[in-house]
Amino acid sequence: MKKRDEYKRYEAVVIGASAGGTSALREILPSLPEGFSLPVVVVQHLHPSSRDDMPALYKDSCRLRVKQADEKEAIVSGCVYFAPANYHLLIEDDRTFSLSVDAPVNFSRPSIDVLFESAADVYGSALIGVVLTGANNDGSLGLRKIKAAGATVIVQDPDTAECSSMPAAAIAATSVDYILALKDIADVIVRLAKTCT
Repeated sequence: MKKRDEYKRYEAVVIGASAGGTSALREILPSLPEGFSLPVVVVQHLHPSSRDDMPALYKDSCRLRVKQADEKEAIVSGCVYFAPANYHLLIEDDRTFSLSVDAPVNFSRPSIDVLFESAADVYGSALIGVVLTGANNDGSLGLRKIKAAGATVIVQDPDTAECSSMPAAAIAATSVDYILALKDIADVIVRLAKTCT
């Protein structure tokens, strides 16, 4: 029998990662198939002086287009967007991106909570929120807001995370639909996305 959320229609995926996230995303993003029907928006915690090279780490191994999110850019399906270093990434009501240099949240800019909260406001129940490995609690409040909007939330099993603090904080913050080993996350995202077709 299908879970309740497998009957829903989804419009976007948001993913938050911190310490260990680069490796975790190397497992998830290349597993998304060509023709994947949703946009994927990623905040990976970065040092403020980092070069904006996150898309370059994945573009050769991914079947989807991978790029850095730009101010006022329209969000399209089948593309993976990364937040640039030292900017918060938000989703606006018209489904474009905006970038902010507001103060760090949870010591982070970009902040996962900032992305997740804005995405919940725009997409409501049509969102999939994912928290991966990390060494702080960024993403837990944003994931709670995503869940409160009726959306679906996925958290990496802390036992499979390079750093368990962030997924553990997310699990403590809200009711989680899926707690998964890293190797299983992409399959569930793909299965949920197929309800959109």
